[in-house]
Amino acid sequence: MRFSTAGGTGITSAANAAEMGSKRMSLTGRELRSTVSDGTLRLSLDEFVIGDLAPDDIVVKVEAAPINPSDLGLLLGPADVASMRSEGSSDQPELVFDIPEARRASVAARIGQSLSVGNEGAGTVVAAGEQAREWLGRCVGMIGGGMYADLRKIRSRDALPLPDGVTAAEGAALTVNPMTALGFVETARAEGHSAIVHTAAASSLGQMLQKICASDGIPLINVVRSDEQVQLLRDIGATHVLNSRDADFKTQLVDAVVATGATIAFDAIGGGSLGSDIMRAMEKGAVSRMTEYSRYGSSSFKQLYTYGALDLSPMVLDRLAFGFQWSVSGWLLTPFLQKAGAETVMRMRKRVFDELTTTFATHYTKTIGLSEALEPELLRAYERKATGEKFLINPTLN
Repeated sequence: MRFSTAGGTGITSAANAAEMGSKRMSLTGRELRSTVSDGTLRLSLDEFVIGDLAPDDIVVKVEAAPINPSDLGLLLGPADVASMRSEGSSDQPELVFDIPEARRASVAARIGQSLSVGNEGAGTVVAAGEQAREWLGRCVGMIGGGMYADLRKIRSRDALPLPDGVTAAEGAALTVNPMTALGFVETARAEGHSAIVHTAAASSLGQMLQKICASDGIPLINVVRSDEQVQLLRDIGATHVLNSRDADFKTQLVDAVVATGATIAFDAIGGGSLGSDIMRAMEKGAVSRMTEYSRYGSSSFKQLYTYGALDLSPMVLDRLAFGFQWSVSGWLLTPFLQKAGAETVMRMRKRVFDELTTTFATHYTKTIGLSEALEPELLRAYERKATGEKFLINPTLN
């Protein structure tokens, strides 16, 4: 990251505020970008310049940005990681991947576009427009993309000042996982559901959801894929934890649904038949409570929301096993927040800040520099999205 000055006005930096006077300052940094073209996906570190700022703009030196599954969706998309090859130089590393022909349609709309990556992050304000000078030197959290970079320009109203004593690493994941977990609970309540099913439940998001549901008295069925993940959730107080690889998983699922009365599910897997298995179990649970037969199945409405794509294969739904009162749709955080309204969002935000180091604490297993994100072995590690492994990018490291 470099600071330079030229004639002009409108920007103040923490380091140069005293001597800036009426000069214009430009800031140069690197950002991680993903580009699709000709059946390939290319990752690169590109230099960029931030020039004049609007009066309410701030520039944040990014010191922490988590790698979430949603980030990997843009970073790598449908690329075949096994085809990875290194290009570029040590100063300007690049990685290139093939995109299987069957997957290319999903990225057709972004061909030729160089996209910045990183949904959220945190860091220190190093420059500000004329109306935002009180932000200089403050540590803030951010959401809005382009966080895998040395610097991020953002409107001051879109930044979240971190409480005293909270580090950038502690405040970097203020939005995606905490607000999604709270959003699941808000959605379930608003739609009249009293218990929830959640897949890939041992993730950081899943652990947050478990803590929220335990605190709020909401029955939660956690679906995971290993005995280690079962134990991880039991250790934080989960009652219903099922391993989808168990031979009797479907029976266990029905039993848990009958016990809890769950009628809504949030699925991070996306592909395959797991969503169908959950819907079938919810229908069986509803039928078990019926007092008389109906050829249309139960009158209980069942909702499956898909919010991830850990399995890129098509979703398979055995629809005749669900009765006729059901829906399958997608769930995304931004549209939810837009619909929820300012009062609900403010209440959710307050809870995140109040429980930032408890319910919503994110634990990182490895912190890497910006250029290290393009080292093949490290990319393979964070792309695996292994339970218990969480990577944080700190661009100040290299």
